[in-house]
Amino acid sequence: MRKQIAAANWKMNLTLSQGEQLLKDIQSKPHTLGANQLAIFAVPFPYLPMAQQQLAGKQNVFIAAQNCYSKKSGAYTGEVSVEMLQSLGISYVVLGHSERREYFQESNQFLAEKINICLEYNIHPIFCCGEPLSIREANTQNAFVAKQLEESLYHLSAEQLKQVVIAYEPIWAIGTGKTATSAQAQEMHAFIREQLTAKYGAATANEITILYGGSVKAANAGEIFGQPDVDGGLVGGASIIADEFVAIINALKNN
Repeated sequence: MRKQIAAANWKMNLTLSQGEQLLKDIQSKPHTLGANQLAIFAVPFPYLPMAQQQLAGKQNVFIAAQNCYSKKSGAYTGEVSVEMLQSLGISYVVLGHSERREYFQESNQFLAEKINICLEYNIHPIFCCGEPLSIREANTQNAFVAKQLEESLYHLSAEQLKQVVIAYEPIWAIGTGKTATSAQAQEMHAFIREQLTAKYGAATANEITILYGGSVKAANAGEIFGQPDVDGGLVGGASIIADEFVAIINALKNN
């Protein structure tokens, strides 16, 4: 049974007190997580201990970092290592978000290095992939995403790949108010699973959770998550609104 995940990406938003209040508000609202369902909160680095404390003991709820560096330790001022994250009890880290790729020029090869060190420290990568508008308009999105998968993930064994969550982000739908239709989301998610099947076999591919990461809201989550190959969402703006994110959690499907 594949895990269904509602992952909140707070990005560079909220003060400490606002983040604390948001988590309190989310916990106060009715929501349920089934045996195969997770809620993950990717909060800014300074808030990791606060979030761990606020959500301690909550079943199927995890804290994620929004990034990490590719080296274990050393003279990399301002960076955060997976060893540091592990020492905090962090279970997940978001890697390769389109903003990291665009603003900080993170390459597929660099992300492969980050994937490797996360797995070495038993931290689950949430690996983001997806195409910008120019690629979508040229109808070359499949080849673009296939290359991201190949260059960042295909060196992994099947057992290692099972520790990875994939998040498909149509970059043209992030922060623009545009959303891929549920059919477009399903089409790309199915393509990704087909690529994984060709490389690793159907049994492994069918275990991999693939999230949709493009302007998920309470209003569209149920329709998007209802697609057979969509296993939840990596949620940006709506994740810092308690009512919205609770509704998104409740839109996860049991399969």
